[in-house]
Amino acid sequence: MAGAIADAAGSGGRLIAAADAAPDALLAAAGYVFVCPENLAAVSGVMKDMFDRCYYPLLGRIEGRPYATAIAAGSDGRGAQAQIDRIVTGWRLRRIAEPLIVNLDAQTPERIMAEKVLAQSDLARCRELGSAFGEGLRMGIF
Repeated sequence: MAGAIADAAGSGGRLIAAADAAPDALLAAAGYVFVCPENLAAVSGVMKDMFDRCYYPLLGRIEGRPYATAIAAGSDGRGAQAQIDRIVTGWRLRRIAEPLIVNLDAQTPERIMAEKVLAQSDLARCRELGSAFGEGLRMGIF
């Protein structure tokens, strides 16, 4: 999902893994698309760690920047979505797109542990989000 979004954003898009995201990299960005799996109705541990490491260093420094989210969910995605929205409220970011939640219907141990494959329609939704986000930044819309 993240790769499709970043590729569609064009030359201005930069894909940074949550484990590698540092305050300076986020400060240098004009906007953010937060992409993660939902684990136990919350963002993944590595995404939560990124917010923990970057939250206070960026507080008061990125207000008004645009953001969007894309969540890979086993069934729902709303828990992770709500968690991200609550965290970035403190940064005073501006949501510029409806949440993108891809339901992978992984509800059994076998489905949860299996490699996930996104449908082409879901990848198209990711590309659409990336393209719109990138174009909006280039045009100065957000």
